[in-house]
Amino acid sequence: MRTDLDHLPHGKQRELARVTEILFEEFADAMAGASSPKKKQGRILKIILFGSYARGTWVDEPHTAKGYLSDYDLLIVVNHQTLVEFATYWYRAEDRIMRETGIRTPVNFIVHTMEEVNDALRQGQYFFTDIIKEGIALYDLKGSTPFVTPQPLTAEEALATAEKHFEERFPRIEQALTGASFYVTQRNLRDAAFTYHQAVERAYTCLLLVETNYSPSTHSIKFLRSLAEQIEPDLIAAWPRETKHDRRLFELLKRGYVDARYSEHYAITVEELAWLGERAEVLRGLVEKRSRDKIEQLKADAWNGD
Repeated sequence: MRTDLDHLPHGKQRELARVTEILFEEFADAMAGASSPKKKQGRILKIILFGSYARGTWVDEPHTAKGYLSDYDLLIVVNHQTLVEFATYWYRAEDRIMRETGIRTPVNFIVHTMEEVNDALRQGQYFFTDIIKEGIALYDLKGSTPFVTPQPLTAEEALATAEKHFEERFPRIEQALTGASFYVTQRNLRDAAFTYHQAVERAYTCLLLVETNYSPSTHSIKFLRSLAEQIEPDLIAAWPRETKHDRRLFELLKRGYVDARYSEHYAITVEELAWLGERAEVLRGLVEKRSRDKIEQLKADAWNGD
């Protein structure tokens, strides 16, 4: 796996070095409170940069009309299943990275054990296969278990997997959109916001599963959006970023997963929900088109014996 970051500007290299430093500092603090001997032996084995910054296709245009800025995407590999628990070991790192003034680029990360990643590679899961092929190791513990050689799915297996995901996931997007509209008619605006969040989360999850046979265990629609838009840039059109109003409403939707249910201070209007509903419908249409196109491509591959 590559280890160089020479294709990135020096400012980006410094940001990634600081992100890595914070991840280790916060992990060490979390491990300091570990009680069992097994937990005390917990280690970060690898930190892999993947996505647009690894491939060299990132976009950094926050001050243009489109206002688009690619995120850093990281895979953190650990040596024990309990260390995957975000609320115990990683939430402080995420919060600190978000507040760090020297890190301007948004950061997303997923955490898996080496066993999970290698199992995924043996099963031909394209998401992890692409990470191994295109990723850059920011950290690799000397002597740690290497990644296994990926075993790609056959064309028939890839088609069956994508069709299964689409048939299971896409109808649930429609169900959430219908439910949110009903809540709006009942003036139950907080439940409407939460359910629109679910529709958007389901849309991105559907696309990621169809395309890569993987979706991270997260409710962050911002992270899911980032991963999905790298696969299909046309999805960027679902969420305009040109104005503060546009960006604020997406953030309001993002907060809907927790705050709409639990915070007495969460407030949203019918007009704001109407805009969010329109954008969610646009997203649904784009996800459907991309997913069906992918399935047709896989059918052609299976027919041709690729």
